[in-house]
Amino acid sequence: MTLARGAVVLTSVALSLFAVYPAAQQPPIRGLTATGEIARAYAAIFDARFTDIPPLLTRTCPPAPREACQLLEAVSLWWQIQLDPYNRTRDAAFESRIEAAIAAIGAWTTREPNRAEAWFYLGGAYGARVQLRVLRGSRLAAARDGARIKESLERALALDPQMTDAFFGIGLYHYYAAVAPPAARMLRWLLLLPGGDRAGGLDEMHRARGRGLLVRDEADYQLHIIDVWYEKQYRRALEYLAALTARHPRNPHFRQATAEILDFYIDDTAASLRTWQSLLDAARRREVEAPEMAEVSARLGVALQLDQLSQSEAAVEQLRAIIATAPSAPFGAVARAQLQLGDALEHLARRTESSAAYRAAIAAAGSDDPLRIASRARVALKERR
Repeated sequence: MTLARGAVVLTSVALSLFAVYPAAQQPPIRGLTATGEIARAYAAIFDARFTDIPPLLTRTCPPAPREACQLLEAVSLWWQIQLDPYNRTRDAAFESRIEAAIAAIGAWTTREPNRAEAWFYLGGAYGARVQLRVLRGSRLAAARDGARIKESLERALALDPQMTDAFFGIGLYHYYAAVAPPAARMLRWLLLLPGGDRAGGLDEMHRARGRGLLVRDEADYQLHIIDVWYEKQYRRALEYLAALTARHPRNPHFRQATAEILDFYIDDTAASLRTWQSLLDAARRREVEAPEMAEVSARLGVALQLDQLSQSEAAVEQLRAIIATAPSAPFGAVARAQLQLGDALEHLARRTESSAAYRAAIAAAGSDDPLRIASRARVALKERR
């Protein structure tokens, strides 16, 4: 689920931030260069206008530092992974780009150790790499990167205390270090990281969100996850997502996250159905990125809500439409559709057909089954005996 992945990423990153860095020995060079150009490129990434990113970055750097655009290239690819997170085909390209960005920005900090923005972007580069490492289960490697994030951000702030954007990463650390479960607190102790501050961390994040030059979208996205998983402020989380959807309607991820909150946390099936339907309509009009994939995701969501509303015949129609086209994206779409079809047919008391659908789900899931489709289908078959 989208929110579960996001919370794991945030927790692992935040628990690994911060160690004291010696004060700069040279006069500091403060500020961020060409923030307007960088902000436009970053907004385009949140818009999911991925094909526009290369020419846009060509116009962005210069005047912005080339190293910043190398990082944005990797972040653009990360958001493409976000749209289909279980698909690993982009992993190698992302790893190559982020390693190149880290190397380039690291060299920049060596050339200009007193430039705050070099350290700020170095922290951002390690943060981008952490997210994929956590998503793919490389938690120890992510923890090591987290220490580098912390060092870089504190260095940036030591050089430029007015670099408000850097406070967002600091706030994430303080918050998650305070609310982390006991096992994660043990990890914090083993890594010799300082304790957390829930209220202080939230204040720092909101300060960066309100006064920062670059992080507003990222702050809204991460704060909505915090509100769902820890603060239990579901309506406020929806407000963050509504703002993101209004600013970036081309990105289907925000409507999907909204529909999931309405379903799983607020239990408003009708509202979730309306949100999935709006995504389906936008995909059919090709108003979102990767419209074919977005249409499949939306149909799966629409079918789930219809089945919950006892409109299982309509759900079956949606699911059979997916299966007939055998889409390759999102990852596991056919297996998911077969599993949901088995559930819907079971609700209609069409047991022979439901059994066939569950078996088809097991076959379609294959050996790479992070969503546990096959095991869920086997449980459904077993419970019917």
